[in-house]
Amino acid sequence: MNQHLSLIGAPTDIGAGKRGASMGPEALRVANIVPALQGHGLEVLDRGNLSGPTNPWLPAADGYRHLPEVIAWNRLVHDAVYAELKLNRMPVLLGGDHCLGIGSISAVARHCRDAGKRLRVLWLDAHADFNTQMLTPSGNLHGMPVACLCGHGPKELIEIGGQVPAINPKWVRQIGIRSVDAGEKRFVHEQELDVFDMRFIDEMGMRHAMELALATLDVNTHLHVSFDVDFLDPQIAPGVGTTVPGGPTYREAQLCMEMIADTGRLASLDVMELNPALDVRNQTAEVAVDLIESLFGKSTLMRR
Repeated sequence: MNQHLSLIGAPTDIGAGKRGASMGPEALRVANIVPALQGHGLEVLDRGNLSGPTNPWLPAADGYRHLPEVIAWNRLVHDAVYAELKLNRMPVLLGGDHCLGIGSISAVARHCRDAGKRLRVLWLDAHADFNTQMLTPSGNLHGMPVACLCGHGPKELIEIGGQVPAINPKWVRQIGIRSVDAGEKRFVHEQELDVFDMRFIDEMGMRHAMELALATLDVNTHLHVSFDVDFLDPQIAPGVGTTVPGGPTYREAQLCMEMIADTGRLASLDVMELNPALDVRNQTAEVAVDLIESLFGKSTLMRR
């Protein structure tokens, strides 16, 4: 695993239905993400925050809310993430809402094409984020990033990484899903997305889900984790704009992160949708930082 990390703050809630995710990067810093990662022997550079358009808070137009601003933010994120990968550093994007996954993952996919690497994307989320202009009930673009990355979305968003589609749905594994809109459900099925929803996790356990999600990784695979904090059960992580009850427990989430760490393949990370305005004494940020530490090898005992 790359020991050289670059934190990139993307303080915007441009794609969300509630305000406040723009404060997420600062909440993670307040929760000591930098010293926590340094404590695991990692070299951490905090690149500060990207600066993009403010949120005009307008209704949807043609099925999308704030499309011009979402395009601008995702271009900024793409360029910042791609620049770190070119420097052989691991980008850690501190969101911000999950629409920014378009810029982040399109940059990672572009880097993989450059380097001749395979890409595996783990999407840890309560939502499939596979809506389109025709399917969305709200027009909020944070419900569309996976669809956009797979080539289903507005031209300016799907082209950001220089290739359409940026990724193949077969490269994605979604974990913890428990809220999918009616039309979106059919589209996810048609596109053959690999989804380990909460029913699967309830029946088979987190360990089995993660074994399947991480199967066939090899030395030539770039593993990207896109961690939406609403993946977690709201009882442990209330500070998100779109809480859905019945998510992974603290222990299930720890196991998920530790099994990712055990692969040694983690090469880029998004931490998304943390909303301190809805949190209780920054507890969600602290839980998120704790889990991120586990992604980078924190464990109870020394493991072989």
